[in-house]
Amino acid sequence: MAARVARPAGPSAAPGALRRLLALWRAAARLDLLFAVRSPRQVAGYVVSDAVLAVATASGTLLLAARFDGIGAWTGPQVLFMLGYAVVASGLLALLFGYNVLFISRRLGRGQLDHTLLQPQPLWQSLLTEGFMPFSGSAELVPGLLLMVWAAPALGLTATPAWLALLGLNLVASATILFAFSYAWGALAFWSPRAAEEISTSALGMMNQLKPFPLDGAGALLTGGLLTALPAGFLAWYPCRALLGLDPAPHSVFVTPLAAAALLAVALGIFRKGLTHYARTGSRRYSSFGHRR
Repeated sequence: MAARVARPAGPSAAPGALRRLLALWRAAARLDLLFAVRSPRQVAGYVVSDAVLAVATASGTLLLAARFDGIGAWTGPQVLFMLGYAVVASGLLALLFGYNVLFISRRLGRGQLDHTLLQPQPLWQSLLTEGFMPFSGSAELVPGLLLMVWAAPALGLTATPAWLALLGLNLVASATILFAFSYAWGALAFWSPRAAEEISTSALGMMNQLKPFPLDGAGALLTGGLLTALPAGFLAWYPCRALLGLDPAPHSVFVTPLAAAALLAVALGIFRKGLTHYARTGSRRYSSFGHRR
């Protein structure tokens, strides 16, 4: 099957594309609501387990900060804010890219991409909308937001519209970095379906394990590596330094969005090359496991 790679739409097509996206998100939300209503116990189990895992991911750093009244140059409230930021950034991905859209190597490795390519719409549009889970996938957002709100009074934050806009911009950028990192590694499943099926899971696992730690004392070489080859520093540490005024550079609040744009461009390049390869070879295996039907 020839893989369809959508060309960028012109300015006149932008309003129509936005209306189409909103309609698809609305349809996905309706399906997720039906799932929540029909299987309340199962959804409750998902929500509770996701919330527990989100808190557990940050608990080690949180306990260290509580025991020593901070970590390095970071005070306890600053660490608390950073942990909430990290959980919210991950929660955005869980909300928008469920059903293995984020773990794209699983879809590619199991030969399930054909399900998406058969749909009468561009591939990018399908991937942006079919994983939307506002009811069963929002468990991480709640504890993350609570941690940030809890830390705000102790930090003396003034939530001006400009600061909130920068917070939202950096949260989206951090989520984009995690998304792009997953797709850059997950696209290897185009060439090696079975071996690479779970590779994005391992890659995201490394990122999630490293994201809740301040990197101020890590040294130049390690810090550079955690901002480039393994960009876990952009998931919470660097943007929070900028948002909380810990970085003296005047334009530091825009570094994470620029890094997100660069990494996304790299990931899209790798994915497009893999898609071109897939158009010639197709998939050598198929498994329906984990596919939303």
